[in-house]
Amino acid sequence: MTLITIPREILLKPLQAVSGIIERRHTLAILSNVLIAREAAALRFLATDVEIEISASITAEPTSDERTVTVGARKLLDILRALPDKAEISLVAQEKRLIVKSGKSRYTLQTLPTEDFPRMAAPESGSVSLSIPQALLKSLFLQVAYAMAQQDIRYYLNGLLLMVDNGVLRVVATDGHRLALAEREVAPKDIGKQEVILPRKTVLELARLLDDSDDPVAIELTGNQARFSFGSTVLVSKLIDGKFPDYNRVIPKNHPKNLVLNRLLLLHALQRAAILTNDKFRGVRWILGENTLRISSNNTEQEEAQEELDIAYTGEALDIGFNVSYLLDVLNNLETDEVECALGDGNSSALFTLKDRADFKYVVMPMRI
Repeated sequence: MTLITIPREILLKPLQAVSGIIERRHTLAILSNVLIAREAAALRFLATDVEIEISASITAEPTSDERTVTVGARKLLDILRALPDKAEISLVAQEKRLIVKSGKSRYTLQTLPTEDFPRMAAPESGSVSLSIPQALLKSLFLQVAYAMAQQDIRYYLNGLLLMVDNGVLRVVATDGHRLALAEREVAPKDIGKQEVILPRKTVLELARLLDDSDDPVAIELTGNQARFSFGSTVLVSKLIDGKFPDYNRVIPKNHPKNLVLNRLLLLHALQRAAILTNDKFRGVRWILGENTLRISSNNTEQEEAQEELDIAYTGEALDIGFNVSYLLDVLNNLETDEVECALGDGNSSALFTLKDRADFKYVVMPMRI
């Protein structure tokens, strides 16, 4: 049975959308496969790693013959990528085989039984639903995703807190050394309240797939799943079961030393100072004085970097150390011209915010240098 005959570019798009979650090596061979379903008027691709499920579809000539096959995702993707740009592709399902035809080229791929392909369980009842522009959700994720932990024993930190409360969508991430929070008003205040912890992989995959456009993404949050629908793509993710830390307790209040800093000047000074930091600890010192911020670093080879920025500051002097990577992460993921920084003493966390805005906060702990 011919599943579809279609230009290569159209076929590639949904396959690329779903293939990002497929790991190269799996103990279960079926998880390396993509499920291809020929439906009444569409061809749908489905991939899963058991925690996340992504489907994407393209319209096709109506048919009464419906068929599903599973085939190695990477091999199919590599074949399609290697064929000429404007090639016409036919996918033909035979018993235990999928044939890929294009001109005089022909590839025969092994299939595995579709009944072995794992499917996500049905969501729990009760949910909060909202729709926002894709660009907005992508922007919120990028403002905080770098602060997520990686393989932390506190599993609830290996993800991102997403909550809807009183019409505000808030995202928070922390690895225990720094915390990032971003929020926007997105919905009617009576939409309901829900908070979930999205796995790290889900957040990174959504940041990759979402467009920088005003096209909508529909979000549905239940007790055990989050569902994101945009364009012809649907991503369903399991949630991390755990209690996210009380982030409000971490955010400093009433720090007396307040600076307004040019984001790019600070970023570039820190990038230069980072070259001569210790490879393991990545520490830089901030020495705050009257109208100056001096940034210094050194390493075990006795090499040293000094940078100085002119700033508007007349308060008390301060000497404080930071992991430069944590500062570079936040500055690289903001788009404003200026950032505000509130400091206490040498043992207090620093708070970075945006001028005249309360919808972003970044807290970073100091380090002893």
